[in-house]
Amino acid sequence: MAIDILYLWQAKDRPPTLANREPPPEDAGRAGAELGVADSNTTGRFTGQTYRLITQQVSSPEQAAETVAKWFAEGSGLVVADLPDDSLLAASQQLPTDQSGVILNATNRNDHWRHRSCRGGLLHTAASHAMLADGLGQFFIARRWRDWFIVQGPRPADTAWSQAFKRTAKRYGAKIRDEKTWSFETDLRRTAQAELPLFTQGNDYDVVLVADDLGDVGDFISYNTWLPRPVAGTQGLVPTEWSPVIEQWGALQLQNRFKALAGRGMTADDYGAWAGVRSIAEAVTRTGDADPAALYAYMLSDNFELAGFKGRGLTFRPWNGQMRQPITLVQPRAVVSQSPQEGFLHPSTDMDTLGYDAAEAECSFKETR
Repeated sequence: MAIDILYLWQAKDRPPTLANREPPPEDAGRAGAELGVADSNTTGRFTGQTYRLITQQVSSPEQAAETVAKWFAEGSGLVVADLPDDSLLAASQQLPTDQSGVILNATNRNDHWRHRSCRGGLLHTAASHAMLADGLGQFFIARRWRDWFIVQGPRPADTAWSQAFKRTAKRYGAKIRDEKTWSFETDLRRTAQAELPLFTQGNDYDVVLVADDLGDVGDFISYNTWLPRPVAGTQGLVPTEWSPVIEQWGALQLQNRFKALAGRGMTADDYGAWAGVRSIAEAVTRTGDADPAALYAYMLSDNFELAGFKGRGLTFRPWNGQMRQPITLVQPRAVVSQSPQEGFLHPSTDMDTLGYDAAEAECSFKETR
């Protein structure tokens, strides 16, 4: 049985930053999908399946829609997507009403896909901003760090992070003591020690939460705050789906396989793409079927579980298609903790304490295509 999977990706628009940081790998995401196919073919040799990854780059929503529509029309109904909002919307609008197609979003973390814009046939292996913020917030609450200071950058991605932090604060009873937006075109490589202590003056706080996707200011905040406080968020202590420093639960095997394939460490986007491909393969193995409608139904069922090297089986939420997964809290060289934290309870599973629960979803998921 031969199974073709389309990996659809669009290059991210990342303006230059002030910090001397290395840009994300050019093959972030794609390399994870390639490893997912390689891992799936290792198993497939014993179960009679062969997987092939077809990689297609697009540059616009129109091209994304055209590519997905053609892919579905040809009868190949399986897509792993690495797309920004407008292109993901255009692609998801091509999902057929007869459930003969499924798209797994591997990299887009914007919350609205999980509670306002969720769509039948669209699953998410990337964690949402809300899941990441909740994972971090649980850690703070467990340590009784309830007073937060938010420093936000000027870009839309920074606003998305900031909104997620505020939602988490409301959910767990934390207080936003102060909130400031960094909008200065200053080279902090030379002036951080003078400017940031003054910028972070304010009401007393337990932790500084940074919402700065590019790192213009966030990279320089640690050790430069007015009060001696920990820094977390997009810099400092970072919540993530995956990091090269994760080694527990057999993860070192996955890390080594990825490094042999790509020559670098595995990023969160790589993991999302790997999990997307492996979810398809797991469903094929368990059902013995390559029909997208059957695979989609199985992935949303209680019978599906993906071994994701995170100490817990990974499943999909039936109300919005989000993959349940632990959130790992890392600093640059080590794992600090993993959420859900002990003591955060839920009627069904503590994994649903992260991100949008069923009662919070505002969209009709399964019926909307």
